[in-house]
Amino acid sequence: MLGLHFQDCNEFGLSFSFTNCILNHSSFYGTKLKKTRFTDAELKETDFTDCDLSMTVFSNCDLTGATFDNTNLEKADLSTAVNYSIDPEKNKIKKAKFSLSGIPGLLYKYNIVIEGYN
Repeated sequence: MLGLHFQDCNEFGLSFSFTNCILNHSSFYGTKLKKTRFTDAELKETDFTDCDLSMTVFSNCDLTGATFDNTNLEKADLSTAVNYSIDPEKNKIKKAKFSLSGIPGLLYKYNIVIEGYN
């Protein structure tokens, strides 16, 4: 599924779970996805602007080029997600889980070198 616009869905009673899928170039703009589970998903260039992703799990997901702007990621689990770039100053990340290898995705905007990381 490529380029889907989930923001056009009626949110009444709407809930999702995504497993082993490709959702590249999709848009979830402004969608409430609280407690959603993404498992082994490819989410390249996907737009999560203004989303509520609180308590969402991104298990083994590729978030290359995904957009997170004014996104609620509180208590979200990105500990096994890869290739994300999330600005902690522009998103809510309180109590979100990240792996040590994902730290560059949180500090990218500072253009710093993190020794021991390739």
